[in-house]
Amino acid sequence: MEGEKLWYVVNAYSGHEQKVKENLESRTETMGMENNIFRVVVPEKVEVEVKDGVKKEKVRKMFPGYVLIEMIMSDEAWYVVRNTPGVTGFIGSSGKGAKPIPLSPEEVKRFIGDSDVKNTTLNTDIEVGDSVSIIDGPFKGMYGKVESEDKENEKLTVLIDLFGQETPVEVDLIQVARV
Repeated sequence: MEGEKLWYVVNAYSGHEQKVKENLESRTETMGMENNIFRVVVPEKVEVEVKDGVKKEKVRKMFPGYVLIEMIMSDEAWYVVRNTPGVTGFIGSSGKGAKPIPLSPEEVKRFIGDSDVKNTTLNTDIEVGDSVSIIDGPFKGMYGKVESEDKENEKLTVLIDLFGQETPVEVDLIQVARV
């Protein structure tokens, strides 16, 4: 395990994760640890929220108070990370100078994937069965009931009254508002 590039988790002051990341990256450079400390990641996900037809993106930390570090565990690297301002300690270490346990490859993949790409999830206040007003597009001004939801493609199937018949139409999430 020693000499191998692995991922570790450090505990940081809550709300200071980004500052800890910047401090670690700066200290890595100034202390010549580029061959021991490779990447510092604050796992985040982008949540898309749609309310009243307005789409907003919010970046949320997946694990508030924690920072992931890809590094080769050595006494010097351990010391640099452990003594970085804002770092309170490694996760998986018993303390008293003991080296921490690295994350498994499955955990790394689950937390950050194969790259630093942020995860995206969609939050909407509209659910199946809700009554909605279509506020944009060819069916603007019509009312209907949500029949199904496709969060991945950000689409809704809405049942509207068209020529006296209930007709399903597909609309974007941002084209509707809850009634």
